[in-house]
Amino acid sequence: MAILIKEKVENLPSTPGVYLMKDSRGSIIYVGKAKNLKRRVQSYFQKSKTHSQKIIKLVSNISDFDILLTDTEFEAFMLECKLIREIKPLFNKMMKSPQSYSYIAIDKDRPYRDIAITNHRENQDGRLYFGPFPSKARVEQAIIGIKEAFNILCSNPKQQNSLCFNHSIGLCIGMCGGGPALQKYQAIIEDIIGLLNGENKIFLDNLNKKMAEAAADFDFEAAARYRDRFDAIQFLLRKEKVIEFTEKNKNIVVIENINEDFIKLFLIKRNEILLSKVISIDSAEVSQLSSLITTTFNAASFPSDSSVKRDEIDEAQIIYNYLKSTQCQYKTIPDNWITKHKDKNIENAVTKLMNK
Repeated sequence: MAILIKEKVENLPSTPGVYLMKDSRGSIIYVGKAKNLKRRVQSYFQKSKTHSQKIIKLVSNISDFDILLTDTEFEAFMLECKLIREIKPLFNKMMKSPQSYSYIAIDKDRPYRDIAITNHRENQDGRLYFGPFPSKARVEQAIIGIKEAFNILCSNPKQQNSLCFNHSIGLCIGMCGGGPALQKYQAIIEDIIGLLNGENKIFLDNLNKKMAEAAADFDFEAAARYRDRFDAIQFLLRKEKVIEFTEKNKNIVVIENINEDFIKLFLIKRNEILLSKVISIDSAEVSQLSSLITTTFNAASFPSDSSVKRDEIDEAQIIYNYLKSTQCQYKTIPDNWITKHKDKNIENAVTKLMNK
């Protein structure tokens, strides 16, 4: 390690922030985040058998680095996302697991409503969309698991009145042959839509039951298959919750304790932090905070009918996980509260958050 870098690492603070690795030309080649900057950056330059070839190559190209301090780990996550999207550093692209954003598309009105995977979402094309989901492979695994579980894994889905091979081995109910089986298939598709909407809990309960039964019978291969199906479907449902939460354009007030004397106020809408401010507990006036909340949210403009885009999903995921963690207290503020000036409901909400 060069002397300059070694000294910089030793003098790093043990606080949250973002680090920007640079090459000999001063170009940013990697952006990362850390809860403890010193420990994280130090780990790159320590000899370790666990370092991948990509890490080794990254370190060999580092000539300098900069840091950006944040008050919380959450802010470091969000800043990292923003900088990666803006700068597009070489090694962030190289070191990211190969994945593309995908959607699940289901035809609304056709007699044979196929479940397809696509990289693009088209408005008003007669299909119902779920997503976007990172990792096309995980989506494919989940869809195969769903089709197997519902016995609709047809090996000849486009040809009517001709039963496929999978029908002969019990993986297809025979909708490829038309008739009553096709009507049953339509009902199954409605159940799958309910599952993807998070409304069909019975299916997951049944998968868990089958997994437990297979394990009890020492059929560990079948138990593992049920577990993989369950995990893949849960992956889809978690991402759908994130997207649904984000698309509702809620006005979110977050208060996080930094220490005994200071708190951090975040005002969040959709996938953006509209305001982040450190506030002294002694000087915090509820009426002033209420006014700040009203002014900030009134000034924010977001289309009410826009869907979460693929380049927004990382920020949406971070915000959703953060709000659902135990690290912060938050309150959703209805639109009709912020349209009024000096609304007592906002003051009461802030008071409760401050006293938690």
